[in-house]
Amino acid sequence: MTTVVVVRKNGQVALAADTLVTFGDTRLKHRFEDNSKIFSLDTPAGTTYVGMAGTVAHFPVLRKSLAAMAPEQRLFGSKDEIFDTFSRLHAVLKDNFFLQTKEDDNDPYESSQFSVLLANPAGIFGLYSYREVFEFKEFWGIGSGRSFALGAMHAAYGKAKTAREIAQAGVDAGCEFDRNSEGPVNLFTLKLKADT
Repeated sequence: MTTVVVVRKNGQVALAADTLVTFGDTRLKHRFEDNSKIFSLDTPAGTTYVGMAGTVAHFPVLRKSLAAMAPEQRLFGSKDEIFDTFSRLHAVLKDNFFLQTKEDDNDPYESSQFSVLLANPAGIFGLYSYREVFEFKEFWGIGSGRSFALGAMHAAYGKAKTAREIAQAGVDAGCEFDRNSEGPVNLFTLKLKADT
């Protein structure tokens, strides 16, 4: 489990995550494993930071499969572009990485089985299992520490001057109160093309 947050404020976007890996009751701290839940890609929208929550198996699969796509197919500049990119990627995940798509017999669509947050100069976005894409105006979080992070970011948003400060507060709260999240915190920022 994890705490991953994305924030937009004053012309800046930030993506941050804890670094703890858990295997059932076992906690693998950053001291023992060089874990990062965030990776970056060069895309037509600019550098895009990608943060994930879910099974550890998703991290190399998503990182490698996105990196293998042609740059003109890695489009992350809008909700529609992200939807199209991950719709193309879904077939690759099934065919090349043996993605198990079943969650429940009543599912409306095949599931990609992950939750992703993205930050780039175009904005901050979230992507969920059925390729639902959200564009957030202020902040959001995923993972087991999400509730703590959302509360902390809500409290900090009006007072903090930068997206970085708010993201740090969110993941710090997740690390403080969620048993499946722990620092150090990885945090990345970018300038927005236009803050509207």
